[in-house]
Amino acid sequence: MTTDTFLSSKAALDPENFKLANCIRALSIDAVEAAASGHPGAPMGLADAATVLFRKHLKFDAKTPDWPDKDRFVLSNGHASMLLYSLLHLCGYEDMTIEEIRNFRQWGSITAGHPEHGHAKGVETTTGPLGQGIATAVGMALAERRLADEFGDDLVNHNTYVIVGDGCLQEGIGQEAISLAGHLGLGKLIVLYDDNSITIDGPTSVSFSEDVPARFAACGWHVQTCDGHDGSAVDAALTAAKAATDKPSMIALKTVIGFGSPNKAGTAGVHGAALGKDEADATKKALGWTAPAFTIPDELAESWKKIGTVGQDSRKAWEGRLAAAPEDKRREFERRVNGTLPADYEAAVSSARDSLFSEPRSAATRKASQMALEALAPALPEMIGGSADLTGSNLTRVPAVNSQFSREASGRYIGYGVREFAMAAAMNGLALHGGFLPYGGTFLVFSDYARNAIRLSALMGLRSIYVMTHDSIGLGEDGPTHQPVEHLLSLRAIPNLTVFRPADTVETLEAWDCAIRSMNAPSLLALSRQAVPQLRLERTEENLTARGAYVIRQFGEGRDITLIATGTEVALAVEAAEGLAADGLAVAVVSMPSWELFDAQPDAYRADVLGTAPRIAIEAAGKLGWARYVGSEDNVIGLSGFGASAPAERLYEEFGITKEGIARMAKSLAG
Repeated sequence: MTTDTFLSSKAALDPENFKLANCIRALSIDAVEAAASGHPGAPMGLADAATVLFRKHLKFDAKTPDWPDKDRFVLSNGHASMLLYSLLHLCGYEDMTIEEIRNFRQWGSITAGHPEHGHAKGVETTTGPLGQGIATAVGMALAERRLADEFGDDLVNHNTYVIVGDGCLQEGIGQEAISLAGHLGLGKLIVLYDDNSITIDGPTSVSFSEDVPARFAACGWHVQTCDGHDGSAVDAALTAAKAATDKPSMIALKTVIGFGSPNKAGTAGVHGAALGKDEADATKKALGWTAPAFTIPDELAESWKKIGTVGQDSRKAWEGRLAAAPEDKRREFERRVNGTLPADYEAAVSSARDSLFSEPRSAATRKASQMALEALAPALPEMIGGSADLTGSNLTRVPAVNSQFSREASGRYIGYGVREFAMAAAMNGLALHGGFLPYGGTFLVFSDYARNAIRLSALMGLRSIYVMTHDSIGLGEDGPTHQPVEHLLSLRAIPNLTVFRPADTVETLEAWDCAIRSMNAPSLLALSRQAVPQLRLERTEENLTARGAYVIRQFGEGRDITLIATGTEVALAVEAAEGLAADGLAVAVVSMPSWELFDAQPDAYRADVLGTAPRIAIEAAGKLGWARYVGSEDNVIGLSGFGASAPAERLYEEFGITKEGIARMAKSLAG
């Protein structure tokens, strides 16, 4: 079949949809040509199916893009960003002007190479690292299910649509997400799979040969296949998917990458590079497109603008239902979706502080975290927790967040299974959806599995809370495979992520308080397996952890030496300081639960805390990074390699993280 015959046959299937889809293809071609970089192939191949979705199924209002009960649309294969940007422009999203399309991938534009949440209205999440879009969408579907159960389907009743490519399904996180969604029966999650048989390296047969529909079906999904260029077939499949509410749905769309290109369609050559002027002109001619670059004919432009307004009636009806709801229900719903703290939260924090100061407790900081959750979660109905199959170790389950999220009923506790990456991405989806404050637990050493989703939390400025326990060699006999060494530094290196390593029960409560109040950055709590004494015994109203670091003990007048420590090593530093003071040295012990918060303090405060005397850092982890505070890694008591398998006490002794070792170094530096 010739190219012209093939295109004619596809155009005849749904002529109106084909013409509208060509608007997407033309804009995608023009934008990538102007930028001389980008991925035109997927937008060209997906244009027909995306047009059907926006034209006939997606519930949205381009003039009110943040309407809480709109459908969510996630482009998981984010390299196809011009598909999304074209749709937003054509539908009339006010910020997605033709100038922004012209400036695709340029400095200062909202049309980044991959969609970035917060840059443009209608971009529900940052995508690019393949597989994270679908996993984030699982979190959005979890949020919809739970919020609907809490407030009723008169206020919450929408679908989450996702477009994925082969790459999303080859990444491990894709399978984690598919498995979890199928297990929980997330029936309002609908995935369109762009089955175009092409990867960067060539045909998918190079690396990918499984039966994808069978794989989804095995995970409990409702599965269909259809011609992705047949608008009527896609329409019918989407209608059936919406009706299958007991299972998530996947529609495998057989498409041609670079659809319309006479010489590059169906090849890897159209995946990640501009067509080139000659091929772009030939493609437009083959498609019957005669308009100048970046120009949409008036008739087609008007049709697209109408598509962008179809959801206005649904949105207005929803606003009427919200206004008619009982006042307490309406106010609580608005508070939840706006992310503001409840009125009684302050009292919950104050009461928890009172309890710790009236009855000091020695406890592992993972236990202290559970205590903090027990005190604060009852005041925060938006809290939704979970663990990657380590609940009994992470201690992330408390009475207020005890109901299990299952296929039968949504709850406030999600059993993520051994899926650390998908857990973190789903937490992002919960946070992005609105109405929830997600937290999830695993071992700190397994943060590497979740790291890329944690990074996206920070990039998007989301209010996700990561509970990472077993934070050092102090976990003992499980050995170096489970003992985090480099992880604290690598996590501290992520911009806009606040890492906490609290020293005792009080600092742990304060770290939770900081994390809960952090509206524009995720937080990570590194917590111990072994018990530590409560060091803070005198009540203060100020959250000292919010300062990042502070003097927790002062021995003598002035300073001969400053000991800086985090987590479980703060108590060790205090013990060493007591001995040094007995020998006549003036010693300040600084607890530094958060580098990031300390670095954000005024210069004068930081100078006062650090002092001018020689400094030593003590942390049962890698030494790298501490020189910024103590001048040299020679002044750090920590690890230079991996840990070992032995009881914790023996490990601290063997690696020289002892009060005697601290004292020797302090005396040497104090001169």
